[in-house]
Amino acid sequence: MSKMHIVDTEHAPKAVGPYSQAVISHGVLYASGQIGLDPMTGKLVGEDVLMQARQVTGNLSAVLDAAGASLSDILKVNIFLTNMGDFPAVNEIYADWLGNHRPARATVAVAALPLGASIEMDLIARVTG
Repeated sequence: MSKMHIVDTEHAPKAVGPYSQAVISHGVLYASGQIGLDPMTGKLVGEDVLMQARQVTGNLSAVLDAAGASLSDILKVNIFLTNMGDFPAVNEIYADWLGNHRPARATVAVAALPLGASIEMDLIARVTG
């Protein structure tokens, strides 16, 4: 039976509640939702969804790196937006972030996100280390 391993890195924001940045079980990484928080200040990088989306992808990349995984290991991404009108712009940032890698994905409109964020993303990835 595989133990659950907690992933914790100072290069991504600390959890704002009783959860982990990510956990690994049976070779699969489950990353908690990331909003556009700067890991150094703990504050949103701005009100602009583009700035927040770039920070979110950076935060998730840091979690992947801490787990020994890379962007090409991502299996599934969930995106939560407070304004579906932001979808095209966020889609461009997402495509730039992942390059030619195309994991499964869902994008959902939500009424609100923690700390007034405009976007949140979580992911599932394989870990081969």
